[in-house]
Amino acid sequence: MGRAFEFRKGRKLKRWAHMAKTFTRLGKDIVIAIKEGGSSDPDSNSRLRAVLQNCKAENMPKENIERAIKRATDKDTSSYDEKLFEGYAPHGIAVLVETATDNNNRTVANVRSYFNKCNGSLGTSGSVEFMFEHKCHFKIAKGELDVEELELELIDFGAEEVFIEEAEKEEEGDKIMIYGEFKSFGSLQKALEDMGIEIISSGLERIPTTTKKLTAEQEEEVDKLIEKLEEDDDVQHVYHTME
Repeated sequence: MGRAFEFRKGRKLKRWAHMAKTFTRLGKDIVIAIKEGGSSDPDSNSRLRAVLQNCKAENMPKENIERAIKRATDKDTSSYDEKLFEGYAPHGIAVLVETATDNNNRTVANVRSYFNKCNGSLGTSGSVEFMFEHKCHFKIAKGELDVEELELELIDFGAEEVFIEEAEKEEEGDKIMIYGEFKSFGSLQKALEDMGIEIISSGLERIPTTTKKLTAEQEEEVDKLIEKLEEDDDVQHVYHTME
C-alpha cells in the first residue's frame, strides 16, 4: 500500500467527514424549519421545502431526512437556538460564526476556546457583522432559460444579481445563480415556484464587503481557527474576510 493508496484514503476520509458535517447541519435545518413553521408538510412550510431541496442537492440519504423529521415532530425535542458569534482571527481577519445549538453555554465556551487557542479574540455583538452583507441565493438549471429575461422578471421580487454558473462537466449542464437581499428570500422562492422553475438549492450567506490578503504563513494561522470552528457540531457556517 503505497503513497497513492494513502492519498486516496485521505481524500475519501476528508469527503466522508464533509458529508457527515453537511448532513448534521441539514438535519438541524430540518428541525428548525419544522419547529418554526409548525408543520412537517413541505407543501405548507416554505422553509422546510427549501431545506429538503438542499438535502436532495447534497444527496442526503432518505433515512437521515426521515430521522430528522421524526425528531422535529417529537414533542420532547427542543428546537435549536440560532446564535451568531463575531470575532477576529489572527492578523485582523474578521470572522462570523453561525451556530444552531441546544446548549448555549456549551457553544459559547467552545467558540471562545477556539478563538483563544488560535490567537484570535471573540468580540461583542455588532463588532464585525457590519463588514458582511447578508444575502440569499438560489441555484436553478439553465436549460432554455434566458438569463436577461429571467433577471427582469425577478427584479421586482428582490433579485440583485442573476448569472450563469458554468458546469465543470458538460453532462451536468450550466446552472443559474440568483442573489438578493436576505429579506427577499421568501418572495424570490415564491416567484420561482410560481414560474414553475425547479429550485436545485437555496440558502443564506454573508459576503464580506472588503477582504484582506495575507501571506501563506499567515493564512495557515487563520485556517487553524476556521477548521476548529467548522469541526464543531454546533457550528453551521463560518464566514471571514481573508482573501
